[in-house]
Amino acid sequence: MKRRNYTCGLDAAVDVMGGKWKALILWALQNGPLRFAEVRREVPGISERMLILSLRELGSAGLVHREDYREVPPKVEYSLTGFGRSLLAAMVPLGEWGEQNMAALEGLPGA
Repeated sequence: MKRRNYTCGLDAAVDVMGGKWKALILWALQNGPLRFAEVRREVPGISERMLILSLRELGSAGLVHREDYREVPPKVEYSLTGFGRSLLAAMVPLGEWGEQNMAALEGLPGA
């Protein structure tokens, strides 16, 4: 990963989360390890390519751990690291706010 200079903590957090898909992947992993297909089912609308890229970036950032069991058929699981759990804990209040205001947000023009 390249070295970044952030203007504030929110800038750093948004950079590592990288948008909608990464946040949803972190959310999907909150209850324990999942295999690739399970993550994909938990994150509706994500393409296989985007899931692969996002999981790699989350792994590079130290947020997600990839465990390769080296067996036949291949078995790989993804789980949150301690660093990933700490980011998820910060995301919980934001998710709660979204739940409380979802109807109002869906009613906004352009939504």
